[in-house]
Amino acid sequence: MAEMLEVSGITKRFGGLVAVNNVSFSVREKEILSVIGPNGAGKSTLFKLISSFLRPTTGEVRLKGERISGLAPHIAARRGVVRTFQETTIFKNMSVRDNVIIAHHLRSKASLFGFFLGTGTAKADEAAFGQSADEILALLGLSSLANETARNLPHGHLRALGIAIGLATNPSILLLDEPFAGMNHDETMRMVEMVRRLRERGLTILLVEHDMPAVMKISDRLVVLNFGQKIAEGTPSEIQANEKVIEAYLGSEDEAIGL
Repeated sequence: MAEMLEVSGITKRFGGLVAVNNVSFSVREKEILSVIGPNGAGKSTLFKLISSFLRPTTGEVRLKGERISGLAPHIAARRGVVRTFQETTIFKNMSVRDNVIIAHHLRSKASLFGFFLGTGTAKADEAAFGQSADEILALLGLSSLANETARNLPHGHLRALGIAIGLATNPSILLLDEPFAGMNHDETMRMVEMVRRLRERGLTILLVEHDMPAVMKISDRLVVLNFGQKIAEGTPSEIQANEKVIEAYLGSEDEAIGL
């Protein structure tokens, strides 16, 4: 299977602190790969490096063979690397559907001035964005909430809306930042099935998560970080049996890894 994303020798220093140290791995096309590790392992920093919210000190990130590290975040997103956030960054006073429609503008053909004037290209964009938004909401089971004000959604549906917003940008790879955080068991299982449906439709997914039962259930492969370094990579069963991983989690405040 072809490699969608390649992380090569990436390092990030903040003064004398090395947050990520010479980490390398790849994400294959149509794969779900999870990055895990104890608190302070460097997962969030790595995510920001991959999505171009931080510039690496050394190393690089490539999407489909093209270097994206160092690009502005919105340029990286246009290239196809799109991330969600732990903080649900949505327009709380707008409807669910309008939130998803707005996200489509990252790939708009018309200019802002064109939308202001109501040009033919802008009208065509608006029609296409509305149709696409409806399809995305149907895929994620949110159609019945399309006209609901976003601030009225429960936590699980807010997380799903965050994913819908990411899908609206037409990503090549979707980066999910702790998609199961704060969810009860039923919400988590619904989100697990949602992410699986996205992969079945051909989407490549990279996620950071602390919910180990969910991670082991959903992932094709995992990368494990500790103190900024990669200490293991493999399938869920291989990671659960890895002595370095077990030692890294012993004594940490994170949940057990499902051994």
